[in-house]
Amino acid sequence: MVKAILFGAILTWCVALVVGSQGSNGGALAVHAMDVIDYKMYWSWPMFLAGTGLSWGLLLLQK
Repeated sequence: MVKAILFGAILTWCVALVVGSQGSNGGALAVHAMDVIDYKMYWSWPMFLAGTGLSWGLLLLQK
């Protein structure tokens, strides 16, 4: 599950960066900008949960 969380976070960050930087909130993805120190980072909790579930399923299929 720890590997799946890492892959889900990377997937979420990449997709949210593209969607958020275009000025969209992604509808149901609910992409929002967060200020981390001096940087603006885009994030989506629904996409993180879906990406983690997808990654976990793919990792289980590889066993």
